[in-house]
Amino acid sequence: MTSTTSLATRFESGLDAPICLTWELTYACNLSCRHCLSSSGRRDPRELSTTQAEAVIDELQRMQVFYVNIGGGEPTIRPDFWHLVDYAVDHQVGVKFSTNGSRITPERAKVLAASDYVDVQVSIDGATAEVNDAVRGPGTFDTALRALENLSDAGFRDAKLSVVVTRHNVPQLDEFKRIADRYGATLRLTRLRPSGRGADVWDELHPTAEQQRTLYDWLKGAGENVLTGDSFFHLSGLGGPLPGLNLCGAGRVVCLVDPVGDVYACPFAIHDQFLAGNVLDEGGFAGVWRGSPLFHELRGTQSAGACSRCAHYDACRGGCMAAKFFTGLPLDGPDPECVEGHAVDLLAASRTIPAASQDHSRPSARRAGPVLVPLGLEPPRRTSPPVHACAESPLAGFEPVVS
Repeated sequence: MTSTTSLATRFESGLDAPICLTWELTYACNLSCRHCLSSSGRRDPRELSTTQAEAVIDELQRMQVFYVNIGGGEPTIRPDFWHLVDYAVDHQVGVKFSTNGSRITPERAKVLAASDYVDVQVSIDGATAEVNDAVRGPGTFDTALRALENLSDAGFRDAKLSVVVTRHNVPQLDEFKRIADRYGATLRLTRLRPSGRGADVWDELHPTAEQQRTLYDWLKGAGENVLTGDSFFHLSGLGGPLPGLNLCGAGRVVCLVDPVGDVYACPFAIHDQFLAGNVLDEGGFAGVWRGSPLFHELRGTQSAGACSRCAHYDACRGGCMAAKFFTGLPLDGPDPECVEGHAVDLLAASRTIPAASQDHSRPSARRAGPVLVPLGLEPPRRTSPPVHACAESPLAGFEPVVS
């Protein structure tokens, strides 16, 4: 029998290849969600071409990467998106992609339902239009539900309803579960991170201490029926670990590749400090994964720092690296949402908040609202990046099976 503890011990020192790879295929997006961790909106003109993306998939196949978790931006906007999904599946690389649902037509849902190696995560951040649309833009609640309905009607099994937990939707946890059940989907909750545009709304949207307790109790009650991708291991001090590995997998079992091929240690920390290399460098992705000094450092023994005196350190491991970094807290210090309150004084003190390394937000007066892509349109395949950034017109989580 393999225990979660022994898996965690093995994973802490890193694997020969990541279990899963988060791949932001494009920063282009037809929405401007207030909490977008990649500040998406406009396409980067240096975006990997179709041929380059295919080469990355070839390498992932050779490394035996289990699956890629594709996001953005809105990945389905990229003209060659469906081709790259098919290419990955044909090369034994499973695909999980996150979408706002705007291009999940009945016809496309039928195609997806016919594949055994593609999983779809539809993003929704409120169980009502009022709560969801305040974050994601007017009309986005109905768009997401329509996508879930199309998938369900097509016979797609076990789509994911992906929710970023905020203080406005914690009271809706039961309703999120009912929505997922209605469409034969699985609810997946993830943590709000103060990165990208999320840094601007962190103080407004992150759950209160009381809501953290509510969330913890709810997740303990839900057990393995609700996925979290190990987003909430910082809550373990409230009474024991939640299902999953309960550790930071950055550079150990997961990483992120952005649209231009830059490799970051953490899917939630798209910042120069966590940049490990580029897939176009000599040695490719494997060279970055296996040879990056940053990754070797992350796989080494980590200092507990100020948390070493806390009785709950073994449970919460000091919390989320990205959450600490983007709130200006030391990486060996407590999580900004530490359930023991150890971060309160640090957050009240003078801090230096890291400036964003990049911002692809649309500089438009319509930023708060979506501009939905017409449904049913299949753009021609593109084999090279667009000339201009705006030429056109988002850890996943590894859920271990413990035997």
